Amino acid sequence: MDFILSNKPVLVGLHLGFAILGIDLLLWLLGELIASSTAQKRMRAVSFGAFVAFILTWVAGGYYYVKYYGPLVKPIIQKSAAPWAHGVAMEAKEHIFLFLVPVAFTIFMLTYLNSKNNKNYKILVALTAGTALFLGLLGYIISAAARWA
Repeated sequence: MDFILSNKPVLVGLHLGFAILGIDLLLWLLGELIASSTAQKRMRAVSFGAFVAFILTWVAGGYYYVKYYGPLVKPIIQKSAAPWAHGVAMEAKEHIFLFLVPVAFTIFMLTYLNSKNNKNYKILVALTAGTALFLGLLGYIISAAARWA
């Protein structure tokens, strides 16, 4: 465990890997909604997996931020030719990302509504999952842009 907590690339990899897993599971959930015979139990399992993946992303990313990014990386970015990369992009990502876990939990709870054949229910879950997908992908884009700055 000490190797993981003291190894920056491993923490960043876990953060990214869990985020990708959460995004992929939300895509799967959208596929389940599109399918004509949606399996409620499978939707619950997939949405719970996305929720857990985003929690693990939060934990890995949060630990990395507090331990390494804040004291080591942030000051370098702020003194660089593009200090806005942290001031705007990374701050936006950090605040946007805070919404992913509650939105993923909301999606998981929505799967407990027993309305799989209701068109409005499918639209509600799809829009909520789409919002979470958008936030997750936006976080990735902002992170990549800040690294290129």
